Amino acid sequence: MTSARTISFDTFQLAAATADLSDEPAAREYADIVEFRLDLAHADASLPDPLTAITAYDQRDSLPLLVTNRPEWEGGKYGGDTTDRLKMLRTAATHDAVVAADIELKTLRTRQGKKAARDIRNNDVSIIASTHNFTSTPPRSVLDRRLHAAAQLGDVGKLAVTAQTHRDALRVLAATEQASRWGDIVATMAMGTPGRHTRVVAPVYGSRIGYAPVNPADATAPGQYDIKTFSKMIDNLTYE
Repeated sequence: MTSARTISFDTFQLAAATADLSDEPAAREYADIVEFRLDLAHADASLPDPLTAITAYDQRDSLPLLVTNRPEWEGGKYGGDTTDRLKMLRTAATHDAVVAADIELKTLRTRQGKKAARDIRNNDVSIIASTHNFTSTPPRSVLDRRLHAAAQLGDVGKLAVTAQTHRDALRVLAATEQASRWGDIVATMAMGTPGRHTRVVAPVYGSRIGYAPVNPADATAPGQYDIKTFSKMIDNLTYE
């Protein structure tokens, strides 16, 4: 098993996305890391408190964690204020199992977000700077600027948009390739049916993180493959 503190986004990492850490054993055969959605766990009364769940998580035998606490204004379920949301991420980042934290690009551009990122990095935890569009795919120039900005503020810049056509998906792949040539470390995907294939082929163009639920019924974004299917498709492609 890879040590939690030696995970590297210099190579592709497959993340099993979940709000329930009890899913981790089923993901272990296929995933490199678990994206733990704090916001979804916090909003679901049937699940343990997310910070309590992390404290109980045994990192010695389990996959390392990428923690996300997505606000409602960026497609998540966390409805509280920014201070409390970032405090939860800071606390999560103190646990040895946590290797990365996702913070929205919009938040990272604020003084509060920048301070949270510094505090989190002080725990040797990487920052995933994310930006989402749940309705469309912006023009290529916008994709390039947004992805580069995210990669500059984060250790990985994550861009997720919604493809209405295959041409939209192609723009995402082109932006991924351009970012990689600039030397940016990025994770990209086009949500929705026309862009679904980008989740698998984007790593060919330089995307470093893919996301998939353990159970397809628990998808955290439109167009996700389940972790077993995604892993098999990834294994059949060459990324060098």
